[in-house]
Amino acid sequence: MDKHKHDAGKSGETHREKGGETTAAEEALPLTEPLLEGDARIRELEGLLAQKEAEVATNWEKVLRERADLENYRKRVQKEKEELLKYGNENLILEILPAIDNLDRALAHVTEEDCRSAVIEGVKMTHSMLQGSLRKFGVTPIEAKGAPFDAALHHAMNQVESAEFAPNTVIEELQKGYLLNDRLLRAAMVTVAIPPKNSAE
Repeated sequence: MDKHKHDAGKSGETHREKGGETTAAEEALPLTEPLLEGDARIRELEGLLAQKEAEVATNWEKVLRERADLENYRKRVQKEKEELLKYGNENLILEILPAIDNLDRALAHVTEEDCRSAVIEGVKMTHSMLQGSLRKFGVTPIEAKGAPFDAALHHAMNQVESAEFAPNTVIEELQKGYLLNDRLLRAAMVTVAIPPKNSAE
């Protein structure tokens, strides 16, 4: 009987030892699994963060491009507005110039006796008023006669041999040219000097 109790006690002791080991393992699992789940969650969050950072970078690039496009558009509109203010009257002025040309031709043929005529005085006043109005809008005449020929400003209608003027000099202005705010509005029609044929002899 003592032996049976001893064996039973030993068996119970062994069971308690095994039971103790099982309980320790079971208690260890809840500690390990949350750590593994936590690492996975961290990696997931890091992946999401990297994705969002990439999205932010892409959106920021779009914002910068759109801002640059908007700034370029603003500059273009401002330039077009300035161009319109400076040159918007160009077509109207070109319509007026032939009338001024006719006044120029009329005054070019005025004699000293004609100068005493009231009609000629009226023509002079009209011519002067038109020239003054054009100046207010930035129109200035090109001074061509006696100047070196400039293809950007002059349109050569004739070439005349001349010993008096240096070659390539404008010796006659057939039609006055004009600038509009420093931009060519109409080229001057001119006659240009060339060396006489016997100048080399």
